[in-house]
Amino acid sequence: MNRILILGKDKELVECIGFYLAGEGYEIRKAYDEEEAFHIMEKEGIHLLIADIEEKGQIGFAFVSRVRAGFDLPIIILSEQGDEQHKVLGLSVGADDYLVKPCSILELIARIKAQLRRYTQLACANQKETVRFQVGELCIDDDKKKVTVGGNEVRLTPIEYKILKLLVEKHGKVLSIDQIYESIWHMRAVGVDNTVAVHIRHIREKIESNPKKPQYLQVVWGAGYKVG
Repeated sequence: MNRILILGKDKELVECIGFYLAGEGYEIRKAYDEEEAFHIMEKEGIHLLIADIEEKGQIGFAFVSRVRAGFDLPIIILSEQGDEQHKVLGLSVGADDYLVKPCSILELIARIKAQLRRYTQLACANQKETVRFQVGELCIDDDKKKVTVGGNEVRLTPIEYKILKLLVEKHGKVLSIDQIYESIWHMRAVGVDNTVAVHIRHIREKIESNPKKPQYLQVVWGAGYKVG
């Protein structure tokens, strides 16, 4: 059974979300401050985190960044801030998804299921013959879900890994932003340019010696992205 941690200062909201998710068969843990959340994550195996980000920063983006640095699990941000700047920032610090409050509980459940499905697929041990992709000194070992550049391991989030693998598999082919989004998120692409761009930028920062002059992950203006 998947265990979900819900973090937020608004106890009524946390209880409400927990009630509906428990009805979907998830095991629920609740926290009302950051340290309590970290204690739960360190003590128990949490499969997904929902973080209700507050405008005044009592639970903020720095917390999400700290979680991403220490735990490999999907993170969904809830926030009243729906402007582009906040969404981009939320994804930049490590969130996998960002929902603006108030949001439909059905949409939240759908996104939870999508995130858990993707992370489960990445975590499953590959029993088939080892599959490797290589472009120059960039190597992807899909059996170990490991990326190296010049022999040095690069730590990518599961979403970043899937985007890079998709582009490497299509080596030399240009994929549009919509194609990338729909292949990775399995949702219809509507206004997703910044979502994809943020992940692309993070991948470049990790695999390129000079992200401003990328050797591997290249933009084709007006068309999309490609590797090679």
